[in-house]
Amino acid sequence: MKTVINGRKPASLFRFFEEISAIPRQSFHEEKIADYLVEFAKSRGLEYHRDEANNVFIKKPATAGKETLPAVLLQGHTDMVCEKNADVEHDFLTDPLRLYLDGKLLRAKGTTLGADDGIAVAMMLAVLDGEVASHPAIECLFTSAEETGMDGANRFDYSRISARRMVNLDCGALGAIVAGCAGGFRTDLELACKTRSFAGQALRVSVSGLMGGHSGGNINSGRANANKLMGRLLAALIKNQKVCLLSLEGGSKTNVIPRECEAVLAVSDKDAAIDCLTACAAEIADELSDEDKEFRVTCEAVEPAAVMFDEESTEKLITVLTCAQNGVLAMSNQIEGLVEFSRNLGVIRTEGDKVIFFFSTRSSVEGQLEAAMHELDLFAKLLGASAKHHNRYPGWRYVKSSGIRDAYLQAYHDLTGKAARVDAVHAGLECGIISSKLPDMDIISIGPDMFDIHSPDEALDLDSVEAFWKTLERLIEIL
Repeated sequence: MKTVINGRKPASLFRFFEEISAIPRQSFHEEKIADYLVEFAKSRGLEYHRDEANNVFIKKPATAGKETLPAVLLQGHTDMVCEKNADVEHDFLTDPLRLYLDGKLLRAKGTTLGADDGIAVAMMLAVLDGEVASHPAIECLFTSAEETGMDGANRFDYSRISARRMVNLDCGALGAIVAGCAGGFRTDLELACKTRSFAGQALRVSVSGLMGGHSGGNINSGRANANKLMGRLLAALIKNQKVCLLSLEGGSKTNVIPRECEAVLAVSDKDAAIDCLTACAAEIADELSDEDKEFRVTCEAVEPAAVMFDEESTEKLITVLTCAQNGVLAMSNQIEGLVEFSRNLGVIRTEGDKVIFFFSTRSSVEGQLEAAMHELDLFAKLLGASAKHHNRYPGWRYVKSSGIRDAYLQAYHDLTGKAARVDAVHAGLECGIISSKLPDMDIISIGPDMFDIHSPDEALDLDSVEAFWKTLERLIEIL
């Protein structure tokens, strides 16, 4: 196998990352990566277990002299968010990622890189492969379908785990320890629409060129949501002329800030509609951040269809686009700069005579999540729609005292002479589920520097990977 990453240490870590980057691992399609992990364990004589959800659990005995020390659990997920640029041909079910170097950064051509959380997989494999010379018993849990609601972590049999000290490797920021995270849930808001015979002129309106990103980690970055911008465009249009929608399609993943949205509509005056939309798009472009500077709106005439949604249904659809709460809804009053409560309108799909809006809601306050469900129920009821909530996952509450956190602070200081900072994040981590299953588990979440995850601009800082590995190695040695 021709490698892209050369001269970095430990070499096995980077080799493992390149190997798994050649394995398709979309959420709910982790069979091949699970096969790889099982073969890895078999070839090294390590005890392993693979379950029906394609979670893989591998154990490595302690080195000489450390047999009596308590075990430590390393944990990360095998699936990745599969996003690509519109002009890129890539099948995430069959094609390997095309890695390339951008200075010290590793990227994938036109797609997400999968460093979230492939770097955790590679780190655990390096540990299991013997790169750490002295260690207690190691247990490694590779979970599946994390990106779609943490299904794998929810389905794992935790009676198999003996460790009560855990290092989650799914948080990317060198020099930081994450010690708490948000909980959340997904909502499918479904609106049945009335149809009528087509009349007028057919027009396709497309929003594209936005940055997108992680719907938790980037929700307070000021990046625009393509679905919400489409709502603003259509709301401006219906003030000027009669409009009936034929379809709405936007976004690709509920936990990704959508970069693109498309609406097909019937208008009474195509030229006037284009003028209105162009003027509104210019207003929007003037307001967006530099990260969204590639924003554009295109309008083109298309062939009419047999039917369209009536005016009442169209108005309800535009109401959802414009009035559904989105973005940062509350900041923490306990931790400065931490988002406490947010929502992302991530995906819109038209299926026949109904349109479904897919939301991801996050909060570090459990009561807030319950209230958010009720709010969405009432919003749906007002529109004559239905709201189905699912994939609820718990938050991970910060605790004042943590032995493994203290050990990492020591390891980081030993190597750098600096103090690592302790953070909480507005993102869902499997730490919440695992701590709910094993309440006495002492947990930290750590990782190297990653940028723009959940977008085709995702990048992994290779310098930080090498530095982080040394800290992880030191942590394991002193546990």
